[in-house]
Amino acid sequence: MPEITVRRATAADSARLTRLVRRSAAYRGPYAVMVDGYRVGGAYIEHHPVYAAVDADDRVLGFYALLLDEAELDLAFVADSAQGLGIGRLLMAHMTAEARAAGLDAVRVVAHPPAEAFYLRTGARRTGTVAAAGRVHWDRPELSYDLTAAAA
Repeated sequence: MPEITVRRATAADSARLTRLVRRSAAYRGPYAVMVDGYRVGGAYIEHHPVYAAVDADDRVLGFYALLLDEAELDLAFVADSAQGLGIGRLLMAHMTAEARAAGLDAVRVVAHPPAEAFYLRTGARRTGTVAAAGRVHWDRPELSYDLTAAAA
């Protein structure tokens, strides 16, 4: 596997992160409505902790966005071509370390249903279900990373 680093995203990464979201195979078919027209804007990136996993050529292979005020993982994507390389696991380890450093005790995740198993494998636990509403026509698993247990 090539050397991967995690760095803070900048507004200049907006187009690359947006492309990664919109091209995600996980959001094809009935899930396409979730990313149709979605944009990871520069102001959003500058306002929230957004981190990108990049290779030696600064190619974005994945990213996550953490909402500190809500203690919630807002976005987490790995490029289809980089699936299975451990990048998602690397990003979740980074996210939990950043959240812990920010003083959070837990991080909530409202997951894309096909991603639930990934979050469980990386230490989250199921806490409930978020009912379908608005543009989302399916229930979503609600999970949490318990940062106090992970630190112990």
